[in-house]
Order: sequence, then structure tokens, then C-alpha cells
Amino acid sequence: MMITFVTTMEKLTHGVYPAIVTPFDENDNVDYDAFAENIRRLEHAGVDGIVPCGSTGERPTIGLEEHKRIIEFVSEEATTPVIAGAGSPSTKETIELIQHAEDVGADGALVIGPYYSSPSDQGLIKHHREVANATDLPLLLYNHPDGMGFSLSPDVIVELAEHPNIVGIKESAGDMQLVNELCNRTIDTEFDVMTGWDSLLLPAVSVGCTGIIGLGSNIFPEDVKFILENAKEENYSEAFEKHHKIVALERELMTEHPSITVKYMMSLLGFLEPHVRKPQYPLNDEQKTVIRDALQAYQSG
Repeated sequence: MMITFVTTMEKLTHGVYPAIVTPFDENDNVDYDAFAENIRRLEHAGVDGIVPCGSTGERPTIGLEEHKRIIEFVSEEATTPVIAGAGSPSTKETIELIQHAEDVGADGALVIGPYYSSPSDQGLIKHHREVANATDLPLLLYNHPDGMGFSLSPDVIVELAEHPNIVGIKESAGDMQLVNELCNRTIDTEFDVMTGWDSLLLPAVSVGCTGIIGLGSNIFPEDVKFILENAKEENYSEAFEKHHKIVALERELMTEHPSITVKYMMSLLGFLEPHVRKPQYPLNDEQKTVIRDALQAYQSG
């Protein structure tokens, strides 16, 4: 039993996991055909798993039952591990989402902190422990200060890392010092740190980070995989060129919400349509030019 758990954890917390977009059609419905095609493309490119219904997947605009249908669909369609995006201001709804993900065959869940509710540190610990106690599914914490309105403190994360069902974190504060602290303080626990920033992947791996749940692998999964694999082998000189390119690309993708810019860049490459749900709105002509130029610079660099 222990061997099975460790193997599952390593699959979930090691490697390149795109935080995938949710394709919509022109009528604002989920485009499941485009969804399936995109999953196949990413898996063919060698990603280690798929993360649906995260921030880049426009989770706040997706209803509860629709969310469940997406997680069920991706869990059926994917041949690599699926980490289901989850989390809510409500502990009860968070548990409902995670238990559903477990029931339909997801391999783990990514649990964003209870945004809007903004509990105290002790409240956050109780919330996450109650969620973790309600499932056998391996859970990753998701520290996303821009989306939550607060940040999980290192002390909270380290305390939660002791829970047997909490196997890692997607650290998206964009703070290399925090990544380093978490890697150091959890080195003796069954808990891994994954970064949420492509620009931090190379330095983060050098201090113990085990993988990434990010944006760039939606578009150029082979390059993100190349950076990770070479960083793990300490072949930093081999990874530098692609690292610098992905840093520049990420900078331009963050000029608007990445669920918008990533989709638009993917549409330029013919992967899917750029439709987004309100309150996200399509890019204006000036923004489109920025993204087109960024893509051209990346491909020609």
C-alpha cells in the first residue's frame, strides 16, 4: 500500500502539467471536441499530466455541475494523470468537488485557498485539513495570491505538509525566496513543491522544485519539458536558451489575464478558437499585436 501511494505521489508532483484552457464555442458552450483534441496534442508532446478547471481554465466562470462534467470528461479522455482543479470559498463545496473528482477517476486535486472568505491562518489550516480528511485523493495546495486575495504563509504550508493526503503545492506567488524556503522546510516530508511560473522553473528546480503546473506548456510543451529535464540533470547551460525565451513569452502573456492571452496565442497556432467567458473579454487590436509579435519572436529566436 505504501509503495502504491509513493508511486502515485511521484506521478502527480513530478513533471510538466499544463494548467489547460477550457475551450468554448461561439455560443459560450464548452467545446468538448476541441477539449479532447487539445488533450491528445499535449499528451503526444510528452506532458506528464493534465490540470483542468484551474485559473487558466476560467474556473470562476464555470458552474458547479458544468465543472463536474469537465472533470469527468477529462478523467475519461486523458491517458496521463489528471489533477482536478478544485477549491471554493466554501469548505463544503470544496469537499463536494474533490469527492466528485475522486468518484469519476481523477488522480489528484489542486485545491486553491478559500478566496473571498480569507480565513485566519488557523482557519486555513482547519479548512484544508477538513478537506483532506474527506477524501483519499492526493491533494496539492494552490497558493495563488492574485486569485485568492491573500497568500498562504510558509508556516501554514509546512504544517499542512504533515497531512498524509496533502502531497505537494503549486506555488504561484512568483517568489523564488518562498520556493527555496518551502523546499528546504519540507525536505524531510512526503511533500513536493511545484512552481506555477514558467520563468521560475529553471532556478526552482535547482533548489528542489519537482515540476510545474503552468501556462507555457499549453503552447510549447516540448520546450518546457526540455527545460525541466535538463535542469533535473543540472545541465543548466543546455536549458538557458529556452529558459530565456520562455521568460520573455510569459512576460507578454501576462499583459492580460492568461486565460485570454494563452487562448489567443493557441488560436494563432490553429489549436483552438480564442473564445472566453465574461467577465473576460477578447483582446483588442493593440493587445493582439503584442501577442502575435511575442509568438513570432519566440518562434524565430
